[in-house]
Amino acid sequence: MAENKQNKSMKWKKLFLALLTCNIIIFLALIILIFWPVQESEIPTSEEEETQKSSEFVVRTTKNNLNELVNAYLDELLKNTNHQYSILLEDDVHLIGELPAFSTTVPLSVHFEPIVQDNGDVVLKQRSISIGLLELPNKKIMEYMKKYLPTPEWINVNPKDEEIYVAVTQMDIKSNFQVSVEHIDLGANNLAFKLKVPYETLGIELPPEFE
Repeated sequence: MAENKQNKSMKWKKLFLALLTCNIIIFLALIILIFWPVQESEIPTSEEEETQKSSEFVVRTTKNNLNELVNAYLDELLKNTNHQYSILLEDDVHLIGELPAFSTTVPLSVHFEPIVQDNGDVVLKQRSISIGLLELPNKKIMEYMKKYLPTPEWINVNPKDEEIYVAVTQMDIKSNFQVSVEHIDLGANNLAFKLKVPYETLGIELPPEFE
């Protein structure tokens, strides 16, 4: 019995010392927080203010999903014209369409390699090109493409360098979102886009110091 009482007494002493130690640590922490010198906050730069006015998300998709979206856009673009062409995303970017030639049309087939630019745009570098059975220089065919294929303002056909510059960042989107390309790997079916959402688009008002 005496031994049990002694053990209980020792346990109470240990608990008391532990509680006392915790109280001392909390007290010292409060003293430090009260008397520690306050550092001056830095004024955010214009770039930092810009990031505070919007949020950026990375959206990943597949070739099939992007293919459907691109061709739905092209259908709307070409709706009131006599032209027709489409895009097929395989191991590369395949443009299929028709070009006018000698009062008729001839089939057009162009394969491009997509190269993502540092600013989020894309350059489609021509890999192979053909226009029916006609044997024409690649640059000449791309000149016909530039002349006859309707394209939005943010797409520029460059026959000299045999490429098409797709200024994704200049797209006019009704939602006011800003889109840029993060990564394109068609072979691995890995496509990623950055989506920048301005707070104003969501009706979020920022404090005056952030405006």
